[in-house]
Amino acid sequence: MLESTIAAIEPLDEAAMAEAHELHGRLTKPAGSLGALEELSVRLAGLAGGCPPPLPAAPAVAIFAGDHGVHAQGVSPWPQEVTAQMIANFLAGGAVVNAFARQAGATVTVVDVGVATPIPGAPADPVSGAAAVPFDPVAPRLVGATVRQGTRDFTVTAALTRDEARAGVEVGIRVAGELIGAGADILLTGDMGIGNTTPAAALIAAFTGVDAAEATGRGTGVDDPTYRRKVEVVRTALHRHRPDPGDPLGVLAAVGGLEHAALAGLILGAAARRVPVLLDGVIAGSAALAAAAFAPDAVGAMVAGHRSAEPGATLALRRLGLEPLIDLGLRLGEGTGALLALPVVTGAVRVLHEVATFDSAGVAEK
Repeated sequence: MLESTIAAIEPLDEAAMAEAHELHGRLTKPAGSLGALEELSVRLAGLAGGCPPPLPAAPAVAIFAGDHGVHAQGVSPWPQEVTAQMIANFLAGGAVVNAFARQAGATVTVVDVGVATPIPGAPADPVSGAAAVPFDPVAPRLVGATVRQGTRDFTVTAALTRDEARAGVEVGIRVAGELIGAGADILLTGDMGIGNTTPAAALIAAFTGVDAAEATGRGTGVDDPTYRRKVEVVRTALHRHRPDPGDPLGVLAAVGGLEHAALAGLILGAAARRVPVLLDGVIAGSAALAAAAFAPDAVGAMVAGHRSAEPGATLALRRLGLEPLIDLGLRLGEGTGALLALPVVTGAVRVLHEVATFDSAGVAEK
């Protein structure tokens, strides 16, 4: 599945991009006056293969959840059980991501790809395999697609085997296919996993070559001693495994998490189907680096929703050549920043659909 998905990812359509650029020059506004929105709409035309590209009308948030063996190294003050408890909160509709999703009219799908503890109130025997779960356009839903119950401690051994990392990526590919098959026309990344900014920092450092301290942030807001320990944990893992950025599956296996792997798969699956993916924060950024290492043309499907307060997020976006649409100092995750940026994406496309040209409006050009 991974290889066939990568093979289906193609470059943006240059003719459609040229048409969109030319149309912007005829609309009733000064050329370039919409700044980054013009570049975004041109890229989306290239992804769709036509101008104007379709208006995003059916957004879907996919929240991938997993736990991390490196939590044992004291990188987070939160107990690991919070991952499962927050999933229950997502399913009850009580989290920030739910509030923002209701505002945006987006569906919420939570995928248990590697949670270590039981999810309160969840079915005792969740369905295994994302494609088998019925699509509910209203209520948040839980997909059971567990590869393993949490990763291993990557300061001791690899977080995942290569087969486990591949399985995580392919969960994301299946979820992308299912959501798009059910009508979603833009996917938004979400994540949940106590301690998951530590593997995110390790992934970003591995793919960009920066020092561990540059890629590592304070996550949920850790104190100075915990932050120093977190940086040393990332540095230790990179020294132990020496991941090769040219081998993305190996990097994910060595220092990644299952939610990172699945998010990389979601991005690849959407890119193969030429559907945009609106990236959230640092977890999505680290996964996007892996997706780009698998298939450089996958970057064409990526839209950076916001600039996370985590320093690694800016490093990841810089490497990908993406500019964030909003910058509000967010660091919550869940998909919240991507949801807030969604109206900006819609507005960029709506301009190409609805704004009159100088000729049609009878407005004189300069």
